[in-house]
Amino acid sequence: MPSKRGRDPPQIDRVTEYARSVESGATVAGPHVRAACARHLDDLVHAPARGYTFNLARAQHAFDFFADILQLNAGEFEGLPFELQPWQAFIIGSIFGWVDANGWRRFRTAFVEAGKGSGKSPMAAGVGLYLMVGDHEARAEIYAAASKKDQAMILYRDAVAMVQQSLALTRHVRIVGGVSPWNMIFKDSFFRPISSDEGQSGPRPHGALVDEVHEHKDDIVIEMLRAGFKFRRQPFMLLITNAGVDRQSVCWRYHQHAVHVADRALEDDRFFSYVCAVDDADEPMGDESCWIKANPNLGVSIRREYIRDQVNDARAMPAKESLVRRLNFCQWTDASTPWISGDAWRVCEFDPPADVLERFEGRSCMLAVDLSTTTDLTALAIATDQTDAQGRPFEPGTEPSATADDADELGPVEPPPMIEAAVEFWAPGDGVAAREIRDAVPYQLWAKQGYLNLSPGPTVDYDHLAKRIKQITERIYVRALVFDRYRMPYLKKALEQAGVELQLIEHPQGWVKIQPKPDPLGLERPVLWMPQSINEIERAILQRRLYVLRNPVLTWCAASAVCNIDDQGSRIFNKRKSTGRIDGLVALTMDVGALRAPNIVIDIDAMIPPARRRTPAAAS
Repeated sequence: MPSKRGRDPPQIDRVTEYARSVESGATVAGPHVRAACARHLDDLVHAPARGYTFNLARAQHAFDFFADILQLNAGEFEGLPFELQPWQAFIIGSIFGWVDANGWRRFRTAFVEAGKGSGKSPMAAGVGLYLMVGDHEARAEIYAAASKKDQAMILYRDAVAMVQQSLALTRHVRIVGGVSPWNMIFKDSFFRPISSDEGQSGPRPHGALVDEVHEHKDDIVIEMLRAGFKFRRQPFMLLITNAGVDRQSVCWRYHQHAVHVADRALEDDRFFSYVCAVDDADEPMGDESCWIKANPNLGVSIRREYIRDQVNDARAMPAKESLVRRLNFCQWTDASTPWISGDAWRVCEFDPPADVLERFEGRSCMLAVDLSTTTDLTALAIATDQTDAQGRPFEPGTEPSATADDADELGPVEPPPMIEAAVEFWAPGDGVAAREIRDAVPYQLWAKQGYLNLSPGPTVDYDHLAKRIKQITERIYVRALVFDRYRMPYLKKALEQAGVELQLIEHPQGWVKIQPKPDPLGLERPVLWMPQSINEIERAILQRRLYVLRNPVLTWCAASAVCNIDDQGSRIFNKRKSTGRIDGLVALTMDVGALRAPNIVIDIDAMIPPARRRTPAAAS
């Protein structure tokens, strides 16, 4: 579809301009939008090596379609050209500007979450019309989809109104259905609503626009449409939504995937993410300055006075507050807060050497395990708080200095030691493909890359884990193995059969603090407690004292973790509420907690036979 007026070649890259404005702070945005912009800027440099490039002319073609062909409808916007706002230009330009090595669209799915009234549905309607008439796809099928037909019609009616107001479109697009339109036809292509309650099957969509994903009780309509993608060269699905309330819902799964992709905790080059949210430190019920983060169209399609009225109503009627937080501030009202930000975690990571154990030779180390059966990961952490045999620090840089918090009335104390750690993973080989779909992570790719060990069979073979622990103890001075009692008897048996002798220290993962048993030698045994260990690893991260060998499985674990908190402010990890597997993080936290626990006295000589013992002196 040609433009109504000629355009000069694009001179301004609106997508990159917006990303840089967000990065600089000139444009206020929430954490996930900041991450999405950082991803775009990083991809401009690194994505070409993966086969993806940004084509400004393609993006501009979509911009021109919106501005020259489409008009807004209803109220004060009736008949106005659809001039994309900067945040919308970032979305539209990213969707249509990024291409793969064959020149087809890079992104197959886009997830957009923003506050109520941000103009998501009109934007999605415009995307659908562009896919139908501007994409040059033969027999294109475009669907406005929702869980129920009435919801699907909201977005579809926006598209119909845009056609009715556009002279260019009315000449080429035929609307079927009179006052109740149900189909639009352009040459051999069509655009129609569809819903899961219709029981329809067999669509071959070129474009699918899924509205209000948070209202979908299941993913039937989404998967029905996605199944037809195999017939198309560059199919595209746009999912738009407000925040929801159900952490078991399909919307929450997409939300979490979008957050992790934007934050680069997960790599999915075919997925575009734009998730609006206020920062954790923001309080939107009392601070208007953060409203723009959840409402990028504030002052355009949604007025500040409207949101102010909603907040005032919630203050008068507290039962309404959760609704206002969800619809107007993009807060998942029953979702637990993520344990750590992606930025804070990435600072801790460094690239693993070819021989991981070489990093730990000549140092006194601790091991910790978090065991599994058929679905969770089994994780083995190794950590040390000592420099190497030559006294060198773990990573080039400056040791942290003592702070006021580290001092008492007697004066300053020495800064806490640096900690270096690595985590290895095992998972059952059987059913891994199904678990990839369920957990939305590339287990098989991680295994090929050496980040995950797939154990043959339906469960993790603890004999393999015991053999790995034996390899470690033969090369490294291991002080103890820290464990939670779940399935530990099975590992003990495997360790005995492998000839491994280690001091064992129990570390419960819940609220219970186990009282130490009397030591026959009069030594003071450690008392390990998960809330204390969480505090220790957090301090190490925030003080930049923790270095972790980079592993995408562990990065995913850290990004997925959430905590339960009691009345005293103590916290434990909640595996049930966490958005993905967190076993690696649990093992690492136990390990760090054991390293930092006071008064740990372990008789290594009594536990490791001299023939296999490696001391720091011997290693040097």
